[in-house]
Amino acid sequence: MTDTVSETTAGEAGTAWRRIADALATSIEQGEYRPGDTLPASVALAEHYGVHRHTVRQAFRHLAECGLVTVSRGRGTQVTAPRFPYRLGRRVSMRTNFGAAGIAVSSSVLSAEIVAGEAQHCAMLGLAEGTPLWAIETLSRAGGTPVGTGIHYLCAERFPGFDAILREAGGSITAAFKACGIPDYVRSSTRLAARLATEREATLLAIAPGSAVLQTHGLDALPDLTPIHIVNSAFAGERMEMVVEPFGE
Repeated sequence: MTDTVSETTAGEAGTAWRRIADALATSIEQGEYRPGDTLPASVALAEHYGVHRHTVRQAFRHLAECGLVTVSRGRGTQVTAPRFPYRLGRRVSMRTNFGAAGIAVSSSVLSAEIVAGEAQHCAMLGLAEGTPLWAIETLSRAGGTPVGTGIHYLCAERFPGFDAILREAGGSITAAFKACGIPDYVRSSTRLAARLATEREATLLAIAPGSAVLQTHGLDALPDLTPIHIVNSAFAGERMEMVVEPFGE
């Protein structure tokens, strides 16, 4: 197979990429390629179909636009797994979100330290700048797949030993708060933004460097709206779908 297609007209090439894309889409729909599987390389498919590898790459781009595959440098073209729905509303709980869909969730504490609170965080929590805050990094998995990592900020004086409590609670913020005498809390606000993953986030989430993540900044409060908890998270964009619900519910 040479790297030229001088015999192939533009019209024929246009028909070829669509034919290849349709064949691959059918294979994915029939389960020949499952979520997470890597499709054959463009060179191999070009040889199989008797076309230029750029024609195969055009087919890959079309499949990516349809949400069937993810094309990334170093990993090839992989079948996209269904995105996990994540509901944002008056109450936000990862275990509740995924549990309703029958998906097992686990969270682990990666690190925990007490830091001098930055002005922005302390203002959000109604505290004086420099107030000691817990800064606890966590990693969450859904069905065994890493989906999000984040840093939680809480008043260290109000929540003594919260790092140990959170570990004992299996990484569940809701369970940890209950252990601290807070049976209920609400999401006061959530801000969303898209950006590229940091090197650490890409490693933790098992995504390609430079992949898109959905960044969320959440503020939780007691039912009387007294702020108690900030969580800044990064979710793997290719695995998550945010569902925003009315905050009045």
